[in-house]
Amino acid sequence: MSDMNKHNLLYFEDPSMRGLYERMEQWQQSANRRLLSISIQKDGENYCCIALTNPSEVVITSADGHNHANVSRFGTLAVDSS
Repeated sequence: MSDMNKHNLLYFEDPSMRGLYERMEQWQQSANRRLLSISIQKDGENYCCIALTNPSEVVITSADGHNHANVSRFGTLAVDSS
């Protein structure tokens, strides 16, 4: 599993909702990744966000769970029929 997939939990914090948005937008632009889900709450004087990123790898499994195809966003495909 790539390092990109090992950590998909993020935390953002800012005193304003606009600032929180800008921090999250800046992260998306610099990381070139999307957020899968977010939860925003007010914590004292700050707006806080816990976010999950989209995984960069997907494992496709046959109905019986024995055959696997690893598909990543880097265009490689490996089939494991063990």
